[in-house]
Amino acid sequence: MSLKDKTGQTFRRGLPRLDGVPLIVPVGLTAIVLLAGLCDAVPENMIGGLAVIVGLGTLLGPLGNRLPIVSKIGGGALVCLMVPSILVYLGAFEQNTLDAVTVLMKQANWLYFVISTLVVGSILGMSRRLMVGGLVRIFPPLIAGTTVAVAAGLGTAMAFGYDFHRALFYIVVPIIGGGIGEGVIPLSSAYAAARGGEPGSYVAELIPAAIIGNIVAIITAGLLRRLGERRPALDGGGQLVKSPDPALSASPAETAAREPNYAFGVLTITGLFVLATLLELIIPLPAPVLVIILSVLCKLFDLFPAEAEADVRAVYSIISRYFIYPTMIGLGMLYLPLANVLGVLTPGYVLACAAVVLSMAATGFLIGRAIGMYPVDAALVTVCHSGLGGTGDVAILSAANRMVLMPFAQISTRIGGVSTVIFAAWLIRVVH
Repeated sequence: MSLKDKTGQTFRRGLPRLDGVPLIVPVGLTAIVLLAGLCDAVPENMIGGLAVIVGLGTLLGPLGNRLPIVSKIGGGALVCLMVPSILVYLGAFEQNTLDAVTVLMKQANWLYFVISTLVVGSILGMSRRLMVGGLVRIFPPLIAGTTVAVAAGLGTAMAFGYDFHRALFYIVVPIIGGGIGEGVIPLSSAYAAARGGEPGSYVAELIPAAIIGNIVAIITAGLLRRLGERRPALDGGGQLVKSPDPALSASPAETAAREPNYAFGVLTITGLFVLATLLELIIPLPAPVLVIILSVLCKLFDLFPAEAEADVRAVYSIISRYFIYPTMIGLGMLYLPLANVLGVLTPGYVLACAAVVLSMAATGFLIGRAIGMYPVDAALVTVCHSGLGGTGDVAILSAANRMVLMPFAQISTRIGGVSTVIFAAWLIRVVH
C-alpha cells in the first residue's frame, strides 16, 4: 500500500528509510558496485573509488551508531574503520575494488582533501580570539600528556617482561610517532641506519603498536563523547577555551540572502594547500602543517572577505557531515592491515599500547581543566597524538563528533609526531 506525503510524493508504508531515502536505494546501489567488483568492472579512478567508499560508508556509519555498546565507544567511525579492514583480511573484496579505492585514497589523495577542508573550514569559521587562545593552550596538555604516556607505556610493557629498548622503540614510539607515512616509515629508516638491516623489516615490527594505539584512541574518543553528554560542564562541544563572553563562542555571521559559492570554497581550500606545497620547498615543514599556519594567518589578518569564508564553511559542512564515514571506509581498507596486528597480539602488548593512549588522554583532561580549557576537548586533542597521523585524527574526531577540532588535532599529531621521530632517531643511536 502506498501513501502520499505533504509534497505529493508517493512512498510505501513501513518501508525502512535512511535520512528520508528508502533504504533499498543505497543498499541496491552499493550491491551493484560490489557486484561490478566481482566482474572487474569498477572504474579504477575517482568515480569507482567514491562509489565503493560512499556506498559502504552510507550503510555502515548509521549501523554503527545504532549497535549496542559499539555506539557508545566510537559508533559509526569504529565500524567504518574496522569492518572493511576485517573484510580485506578475509579476502572479501576483489582486487579491482581495492584498486579503485587505492586510486582515490592514495593517488588522488582524497584524505588530504578531506583534512584540508576540515582544517581551513574550521579555522575560518571560528572566533579569532578563541583560535589564538586554543593554539597557545594546547601545548601544556600535549607536552605533559606525552611525558606521562611514555612513562606509563614503558612501565606497563616492562611489567609484562619487555626490556626497556623493546618497550620504548617498538611499542611507545610508534604510537606517538605521527602515523605510518610520517612516523613508522622514517622511524624504520632510522632504526635500520642505527642497527643494520632493511627498513622494511622494521616496518612490520612498528605498525602493530601504531594500529592498536589508534583503535584504543578511537574507543577513548567515543567514551569522552559520552562523558561530555553526561557532564555538559566538562564539554565545549568543539570549543577548547572557556570564554566568559558568549559572543566569542559564536561563529562569524553568514552573509544575508546569499547562496554559497561551493566552487570558490573548494578553490580557497585547494589553493591554500597548493601554496603550502610550494612553501614546503623553502620551509622545512610538511604541507599539512603549513596549511594550518596559512589558515591562521588568513584569519588573523582578515585576508578573505566574509563571503569567501562563508563559501569555505559551506564546503566544510558538506564534507564533515556526509563524507567522514566514507573516508573511514577507505582508511580501513588500505591503512589498517590486521595481519600485522594479529601476529603480535598478546595481553601485555595490548595493555602497554592502551596505557600509552589512556594516560595521554587522562593527562590532557586534567591539565586542560587546570588551565581553563574544556577538559573533554583538551583530552581529545591530546589523544590525537597517539593516532595514525591524519588518518587517526579523522577517525578519532569522528568518533567524538568533533571535526571542528581538526586544526588543533593536526598540530598535536604533526608537531608531536615529528618531535618524537627526531628524538627517537637520535636516541636509538646513543643507546645502541
